[in-house]
Amino acid sequence: MKKLNFDVPINGLSLGNVCVNFLRELKERDLDIGFFPVGDQGQFEAYDKLNDDFKKWVEHTATSRLKKLKPETPTLKVWHINGSEKVLPNQYLYSFYEVDSPTEEEINIVKLQKHVFFSCSEAAETFKKSGCDNVSYIPLGFDPDFHEVDKEHLKDTIHFGIIGKFERRKNTQAIIQLWTQKYGNNPKYQLSCLVHNPFLKDEQMKQAMVNSLSGQNWSNVNFLPHLRTNSEVNDFLNSIDIDLSGLSNGEGWNLPSFNATALGKWSVVSNCSAHKDWATDENCILVDPVGKQDCYDNFFFKEGMPFNQGQYYKLNGDDILAGFDKAVEKAGQKNTEGTKLRDKFTYSKTVDSILDYIYSDLETV
Repeated sequence: MKKLNFDVPINGLSLGNVCVNFLRELKERDLDIGFFPVGDQGQFEAYDKLNDDFKKWVEHTATSRLKKLKPETPTLKVWHINGSEKVLPNQYLYSFYEVDSPTEEEINIVKLQKHVFFSCSEAAETFKKSGCDNVSYIPLGFDPDFHEVDKEHLKDTIHFGIIGKFERRKNTQAIIQLWTQKYGNNPKYQLSCLVHNPFLKDEQMKQAMVNSLSGQNWSNVNFLPHLRTNSEVNDFLNSIDIDLSGLSNGEGWNLPSFNATALGKWSVVSNCSAHKDWATDENCILVDPVGKQDCYDNFFFKEGMPFNQGQYYKLNGDDILAGFDKAVEKAGQKNTEGTKLRDKFTYSKTVDSILDYIYSDLETV
């Protein structure tokens, strides 16, 4: 039986979602897994569809992991480049990158790995151009926890939604301000914002919301509390007509917008970075960038640091507003092209591609 160490975080964030889906697929393979959770043994509260058999398997692979540590056993780590500098023998990294200028530190860490799989083809090409010949692109998949719900939500109202942590890279404030400029206090339209950022203090989050509303009260804008389970997030995505989560300046994949599109919703999406790997003018409303801008926000992206340097893309406000118009024209129509993403991108294909590479690579050594 082939062996694999799996070094990943399990939490309610996007990275945790990816890792839970990887674990689901690994359980179905004929593999001897040693699970090395980042932090504690895993926070599964968000994954309310997991059965007890799966949880017992995860517990077993975690408690028995140290017995399986051998130099020849490959390790698959899912993490950011920052934090992946401690490398085990035969370590493979699945990672994410959202800007355009790899630093010397990032390049060195990537070169330390046996191989790095990026979720975005543009990111893989960026590192290849920087001298890394041990990188490739493997896309993510559609989360099976998500499914269509056939029920009416807001009658006679076009419901927009935005989901993802509040930050400059994702244009959260700009999107909300543009939306209120066009639809504010118009009862025909509703905007629901699921934009909690767990890395911000409560006062910072409150101020961000005030700023995004330009200090005004809008009767048709709602900020929702953090949703704790995938079932709640699934209900939210099913309740909207138009998704605005894709209007970001750079993405490693963008799970919220991808999932919304795959559920048959119309997403307004920036035509750049990882979006170009799955979003087309047939399944999304694309907004072309008008250039690039420095990525620094003095929080996640700090100038002069060893990681996350350079630029990401820049969108024009008028182009975003035009995207809103196009989406409104399609509201109420099911996005049948979007639903095809469920079969085109699956976690089964993702994990198969990773495992095929790892074991083929080891056979050539």
